[in-house]
Amino acid sequence: MSKRMISALIGSAALGFAATPAAAQEVTADAPFSGVYVGGSFGYDVQPNDVGETIEFDRNLDGVFRDTISTATVANAFSPGFCNGRATSNIAPGNGGRGCRSDKDGIGYSARVGADYQRGNIVVGVVGEFGKNEVSDSVSAFSTTPAFYTMTRDLKWEASARGRLGYAANTTLFYGTFGVGYANIDNSFTTGNTANTFTTNGGSKEWGIVGGGGIEQKLGKNFSVGLEYQYHQYEDTDYRVRASGGPTGGPFTRGNASGTDFRRNFDYFRWHSLRATAAFRF
Repeated sequence: MSKRMISALIGSAALGFAATPAAAQEVTADAPFSGVYVGGSFGYDVQPNDVGETIEFDRNLDGVFRDTISTATVANAFSPGFCNGRATSNIAPGNGGRGCRSDKDGIGYSARVGADYQRGNIVVGVVGEFGKNEVSDSVSAFSTTPAFYTMTRDLKWEASARGRLGYAANTTLFYGTFGVGYANIDNSFTTGNTANTFTTNGGSKEWGIVGGGGIEQKLGKNFSVGLEYQYHQYEDTDYRVRASGGPTGGPFTRGNASGTDFRRNFDYFRWHSLRATAAFRF
């Protein structure tokens, strides 16, 4: 995440916190965080660096992805290796290629509705959220042909339902949140190989987990702002690419005439988010 983006988010929340003395005078209820609210969030999402991610192969289509794809001379056809990102040329970085673009981080935003109940300093609640972001996660393999093979995950949208548990210090709430997520993940494949035919099984909708915490500050009776961190994780294991056709006895049809299946060796699509929040309480 860029320092400029972090500074902007913290600054927006700080503007709200600076107004705390005036806001505290306006909030007269004994339980300022009780009630139903609607709101949204806006910020930046980043992914961890998936060091060591590769593409695995099933050359005899027995469902076991531990096979080595061999050339006619029984050499490893993917000896140029792999990279954590989107390939920019057919030549592997280790062989003088232009390298791979890093996984894409970007802006995230959402709408939310929730309800809290406050008793003393303790606040419990539930929140539902729906949003989008710009993260994408790629891995590339390079063959000796030379050619690249890139598998990419993009998030189309995400919904979550979470619980909240917090401690209210007057008009400031510190809280944790955790629950289930449901994401529409768009899987795609690109390659520089023009000799074979490639078929895929498309995107997927997956269940996962979403959790984190934050701080919320009341500004008057009905309005609040805050800053929130979330961790998102989805198991995405169903996507397959099948390489078939091509020259008779080629590397992808040598083990099985129907072809060879590809999959990613990392099962999880995951990212972190830091967002400014705003809510209107009824």
